Amino acid sequence: MKKIRGSWVANHLNNLYRLGLFLFLVFVAFTVYELLLDQIIKDGPTITGLISLWLFSAYLVLPRVNRRLSKIYLPNYFIGRTRTADGLLGDPVNLAVDGSREQLVLAMKAAGWDIADDLNLKSSLHMVYSSVFARRYAQAPVSPLFLFNQKQDMAFQKDINNNPRKRHHVRFWKTPQDWWLPGGRQTDWLGAATYDKNVGLSLFTGQVTHKIDADIDKERDFVIKTLRKTRLVNDVEIVKHFTSSYHGRNGGGDTIHTDGSLPFIGLK
Repeated sequence: MKKIRGSWVANHLNNLYRLGLFLFLVFVAFTVYELLLDQIIKDGPTITGLISLWLFSAYLVLPRVNRRLSKIYLPNYFIGRTRTADGLLGDPVNLAVDGSREQLVLAMKAAGWDIADDLNLKSSLHMVYSSVFARRYAQAPVSPLFLFNQKQDMAFQKDINNNPRKRHHVRFWKTPQDWWLPGGRQTDWLGAATYDKNVGLSLFTGQVTHKIDADIDKERDFVIKTLRKTRLVNDVEIVKHFTSSYHGRNGGGDTIHTDGSLPFIGLK
């Protein structure tokens, strides 16, 4: 009994410590934010001041606030949606694939998709350069999204007119062993396919990001169409109304809508 009580007290103190640290960081962040805002008001808006305020808000304050709040109101189990690094709901899961990693990579490459580079400083700078000067970047990286508390295992992209600002792209996650989808189905991979239509600012954080087309079902069907042409697909079973059809927004604030169907793609 003493052991259980001691464990409860330790967990309680740990939670209080985390809450106190969070409140302290929020206080510091908004103090700095207020100082930056007062400086801009006092000296008049300048490019340097406005950029500093935007960077501080978009890349330091708002992501951390979202990360804390999303832990409170978003469930930590599979609901057919990915999560952003800040904990916000990301792109919907709209593909299921049965096959090994080698089969999936072979099929996607045969369908004309390129494996996206990992997102790091080098690939980010390459992406910015290619976007600004409209230069082709066949392996342009995609931002991390999370499913099963894991970043995507791999991602593929197909650019449009050699310009990375517009592209087809799809992320894939390996499903956990002995894990079941709602309804009692199993699959090897789950994917989220969306179409980047341009570059803009996130509605929730103000960060620079790709803006996606609202019709994610169209992109889902495009992936299937390209895979069918390879003759490396055994069958495609479309499970209609796997989820309810809905309208919503992704982690960048972009409007999305889906009919709720989930295709199960069997690879040879």
